[in-house]
Amino acid sequence: MSPTRLLLPLSLALLAACATPSKQNVTVEKQSECPARLNNGQNLILILPSNPTTGYRWAVQDSAGGVLRALSPEVYSNPEDAGIVGSAGISTWRFQSFATGTGRLRLTYSQPWAPEVPAVKTFDCAISVN
Repeated sequence: MSPTRLLLPLSLALLAACATPSKQNVTVEKQSECPARLNNGQNLILILPSNPTTGYRWAVQDSAGGVLRALSPEVYSNPEDAGIVGSAGISTWRFQSFATGTGRLRLTYSQPWAPEVPAVKTFDCAISVN
């Protein structure tokens, strides 16, 4: 095989390797997965267990606004195979890092109509963006 015939496939392979995007999403599902480290422009997907049928909801107390911006509001979903009314599900938030620095992503799980009652769960994650 001539060297010029090898040049095209090798060039395409090199081009494909350079064009492979870095991991765009960082998913956090537990407090133990913090601190979360992101590169500028990466997305953070936060997934927490939730059951709004009990009256409890997650509320964002601090959104790490200096380094993250929300891409969407909270999305609640429950497993389709549960088949039980009132069964627990998950709440998902999507953020994108936009600036280098640090911040804290803090949420509380409480009943919104009873602000005097302490939250039954909290989520506090240090965020670092390079």
